[in-house]
Amino acid sequence: MNSQSSSALTAVQSSRWKDYLALMKLRLSTSVVFSSTAGYLLGASQVILWEMFALIFGGILVTGAANAFNQIIEKEQDSLMNRTANRPVASGRMGIPEAMTLAFIILIGGLALLYTLNFLTFIFGALSVVLYALVYTPLKGKTSFAVFVGAFPGAIPIMLGWVAATNSFGVEPGTLFAWQFLWQFPHFWAIAWLLHNDYKKAGYVLLPSGQPDRASAFQALLYATGLLMLVLLPYFGLAGTLKISGIATSIIFTLGLVLVYYAYRLFKRLDNASARKLMLFSILYLTLTQIIWVIDRFI
Repeated sequence: MNSQSSSALTAVQSSRWKDYLALMKLRLSTSVVFSSTAGYLLGASQVILWEMFALIFGGILVTGAANAFNQIIEKEQDSLMNRTANRPVASGRMGIPEAMTLAFIILIGGLALLYTLNFLTFIFGALSVVLYALVYTPLKGKTSFAVFVGAFPGAIPIMLGWVAATNSFGVEPGTLFAWQFLWQFPHFWAIAWLLHNDYKKAGYVLLPSGQPDRASAFQALLYATGLLMLVLLPYFGLAGTLKISGIATSIIFTLGLVLVYYAYRLFKRLDNASARKLMLFSILYLTLTQIIWVIDRFI
């Protein structure tokens, strides 16, 4: 094989790996695992490296599998939207049999890693895939209620981390679950606001009122406000052994007020610029809140 042929083969192989990573939505999978890692650190009485490894890589594989199944099921819809038309399956670069094979391989590998932690973690990991791929994904084209359904698998990661560390489910992981559950509504509806026209091409109407209007913005504001109340529970001893100091609570509450401000700004202005700021700050809020909780736990 000459050098030109060898270079061409290397380029093809590199492109294929990029498609595999795109099928898994690696960036999204990594952000999901960030939440599960935070949950583990909040719940663990002792941090064990092999458990962290199993949780991180098991979580990446399981989330990647769910994303792959999502792209397989939504192949036709993805091909109609500007945002998703270049995905491996939607664009035709990867056939469904190949995508399905990869999805099942990484799903089995991911669940096997989660099983090494405990059976409860395995069950919640499997449940997240079923809810996301087999319930939320088909429901998206039928009703905006799909967002509510999709919030359940979306809220599992931080709870999963606590369960992986403690092998138990109670008020503590339930509180973490509820927090990430509420967070998803202002976050996702800001995205749905920005992409409303693109989603319509595929037959998706995901805003609560069906339109980027004041009623939809009010729903985002309502859930953002709910987060303010929820973050106070650990400070007042209403979240079991999940405890947070006054300083950390004050900082997180302030971050929540900023989130509410951006949601209120969208409610008043009803424009894409406000939706974009709400979407971007919601990501910052999620990340900073988890980091503050973890730091507060260990100092």
